[in-house]
Formats: sequence, C-alpha cells, structure tokens
Amino acid sequence: MRKLMLALAVAGMSVGSMAQQTMETVEIMEVPVDAYRVSTNKFWSNWFVSAGGGFTSGIRHGDKNWSDLFFNENYGRWGFDVAVGKWFTPGLALRLKFNGLDGAYKGKSMDQRVYRAEAMFNASNMFYGYSDTRVWNVIPFAGMAFIGGNSGMDIGVQSNWRLTQRLSFYLEAALFMADRHGKMLKFNDSYNRYMNFSAGITFNLGNTGFQPVPDMSEVMALNMAQLDALNEALAEQQEQNAQLQTQLAQKPREVVKTQTVYQATTPSVPQSVFFNIDSSVMASPKESVNLQAIADAAKQSDAKVHITGYADSATGDAAYNQTLSLKRAETVAAALEKMGVSRDRMVIEGKGGVDTLNPDSYNRRVIITVQ
Repeated sequence: MRKLMLALAVAGMSVGSMAQQTMETVEIMEVPVDAYRVSTNKFWSNWFVSAGGGFTSGIRHGDKNWSDLFFNENYGRWGFDVAVGKWFTPGLALRLKFNGLDGAYKGKSMDQRVYRAEAMFNASNMFYGYSDTRVWNVIPFAGMAFIGGNSGMDIGVQSNWRLTQRLSFYLEAALFMADRHGKMLKFNDSYNRYMNFSAGITFNLGNTGFQPVPDMSEVMALNMAQLDALNEALAEQQEQNAQLQTQLAQKPREVVKTQTVYQATTPSVPQSVFFNIDSSVMASPKESVNLQAIADAAKQSDAKVHITGYADSATGDAAYNQTLSLKRAETVAAALEKMGVSRDRMVIEGKGGVDTLNPDSYNRRVIITVQ
C-alpha cells in the first residue's frame, strides 16, 4: 500500500511540474505578427521633419540639351531644403518640401524657390514587410511642384538610413518639370527642367512606428500545436492512472483512516495586469476581477506580494518609462490595498521599458507574484 501511495504522489508531482512548465512557456511566448498589416496609428503619430542641402541645376524653356542638367556649371547653384510630413501607413506618407536656392541660367544669378507637395512610398516596407528596425529603406516619391511662379510636377527617389529610433540620414534625387504657361505637361523639351540632389537628416516626432497585427493563422497553428502537446501529456497521465487502478484492484482491501487537512494556498504562478499605451490606468474592468482573486488568496497566508511594473521600450525614453512602470505598479498596489491586502506585505518596484514580448502592447503590464 505504501508503494501505491508513493506512486500516486510521484504522478501528482509530475502533473504539477508539467503545469508549471506550460505556464512558463506561455509567459515568454512570442506572438506571431503579420508583416504586411498594422494597426491604424493616431493623428499625431509618425510625423517627421527634414533639413538638408544640395545642388539644383536647371534648363530654361527652349533649351534642348538634357546633359546640361548634370555637366554645365552655368545652370546650377547650391541651396538648402526643409520638409515636414507624416507616415499614414508603413508604405505611404505625404510631405511638403521647400527648396531655397540661388539659381542660375547661363551664368546669371536667379532667385528660384521650389515648393513641393508629394506622396512618398516606402518600397522596402511595401515589398518586404514592415520592420521598425530596418536600417535601409528605398522611398520613391512624386507630386506637384511650383517653381519660380510656374506650376509643374516632380518625381524622385530617396535612400534613407536609420541611425536611431528618431533619427535617419537621407540622400535624394528629384527631377522637376514646370510649364510657365500653365499648359498640360508632356514629356518633351518645351518646358523648364530642374534636377535636385540633396542630403540631410530626418527627425521623427511623437510616437514612432506602427503596431503589427497578430497573424491569426499562425496563432491558431501555434495554439493547435500546444493543444496537441497537452492532449498527448493527458493521454500519458490517463494511461498511468489506469495502471495504478489495476495495481490497486489487485491489492487486498484495507480500511485506512485518513484526516483531510485543508490549507489555504496562494498562487505561485505570476499574474499579469495590462495597461494601455502611456497610461497608468488598468486597461479594462476585468483586471480588477483578477486582482480580487489574488487578494483573496493572499489574505489567507503571510506570503509577500511582489508587484513589478513595466513599460514598452518602443515608446518614450528610459527615464519616462521608469516613472511610468512605477506608477503602474502603484496602481495595482492601491487596488490590492483596497481589497484588504496590507501594504506592509507588498514589494513594489518599476523595471522601466522592456522589449521581451512581441507585440509591444504585451510589455505594458504589471506582474504580481505571491510567495
């Protein structure tokens, strides 16, 4: 009989160990995302400003030689440019740009100002999927241009190198075509032509980047794989139970007096409470329901309640994220205190911004451990 009870105890420990390992796997699981789909960004997100300088060369109405755009010093001058714009999706942006330059025509100085309204297309994100850490992006653009009082159009391409989350360096080439008579532009030699080469720095404003959408097909496949593994483990346990029942049936029956002792236990598996971006208010009312269960269990023991707050490192700087993570932990601590948990038993800390989970929204949380 003792051997049978020992076997049952070992089986119970195996099930407990398997459950703990499963919970740990869920804790660090990376959620698959769709590289070609993102959540809609807010209006003040993903704005940018650019500043730089370069060389602009032009040919006046009636001149025929296109090579003068590149090789004739009598047609060009150095100048500067500034721009402001916004990325609405990872592949589409709109910007306004100004080229200020002291132009030239056949050696004579001319005051040329170019105002541009353009649509930009990030070909790297469109063809290879969105990535907020990609170092090099190729960005064609096209739009309207107003040059010295003449309307026209422009096309070009930008090569952009990411330096930091907010800073990037660009090289850009653009071709302007303008008709001083307001006629429909055609690709011939009857209008003014300008070529601009520039380089500069782009600075991203506000919240940067986009939130990828979970790839539901991959998530379902992952869940099915986990379910299969759990079913397999359950089948093994059922087989072991059947073997134990067979052994028990073969033993002579004994009358055993037992005394059942009920002891309050506290959850040892970490529990998470989630928050919205840039907020120290719990994301939904159901979080309070989960906290109540933790509070009820904690009040039945003298274990410490460890409350650790986090923020996502993709937004905000390190100092701000440290403050925000501590505020989130204090929010949870205050809720538990109202539910009857003594603050003397709480260990409260903020860990700042982290990027351990994907997507970033999973990092905006507080982890509670009772032990």
